[in-house]
Amino acid sequence: MDVIRIVFAILLPPVGVFLQVGLGLQFWINILLTLLGYIPGIVHAVWIIARR
Repeated sequence: MDVIRIVFAILLPPVGVFLQVGLGLQFWINILLTLLGYIPGIVHAVWIIARR
């Protein structure tokens, strides 16, 4: 299942975070990072998935 989350994290970072943590604070932080720049959103999403 982690492979699917990482693929989503690369394509659509907020979806990967949502699949991992739901609609929590990390999800909203990831949306903000993705809006500010696509790469920071990807890095944050992969970090959240790998950490848990």
